Amino acid sequence: MAAKAPVTVTGRATVRAIGERLILPLPEDLSAKLPSRGQVAVEGTLEEYPLTTVLEPDGRKGHWIDLDTALIDELDLTEGTSLAVTLTTRAEWPEPEVPEDLAAALEEADDLADTWPALTPMARWEWVRWVRATRSEDTRARRVEVSIDKLRHGSRRPCCFDLSSCTDPELARSGKLPE
Repeated sequence: MAAKAPVTVTGRATVRAIGERLILPLPEDLSAKLPSRGQVAVEGTLEEYPLTTVLEPDGRKGHWIDLDTALIDELDLTEGTSLAVTLTTRAEWPEPEVPEDLAAALEEADDLADTWPALTPMARWEWVRWVRATRSEDTRARRVEVSIDKLRHGSRRPCCFDLSSCTDPELARSGKLPE
């Protein structure tokens, strides 16, 4: 199968606060040009700040960027700041930040020492996303257990969750980023 040609989107986006978090929702016209309603690996710039990340789905066929502290500080971002955005899709995904509980479980599972690294970065993002997609500590602990069990039984990806939904429990409970 031939690799998909990269897609570049350019425009402006406005920083938004949800609770204590600052995010950058992409305008509808930019998201519509992307090849997936789910996560999309991209590289590009916000103003002149270089960025390699994975866009998160908003549950409404759009995408948003999680703005980390370094980026917020570097660009002096506040709610309402308008940013020039240039993003190009990437075939290669950056490595996800594996949460401590999942990382510890993977470390304890000696029999999976070759399994996790053999997954694609995109698949690892899906596991991390599925584990993080709950507010309940009990459910999260269960998801870590189930992840280990599924990996032991040959699953390459978690199942049973909508890849186009917003799975950040700090931002959305319904699978949709609040409007």
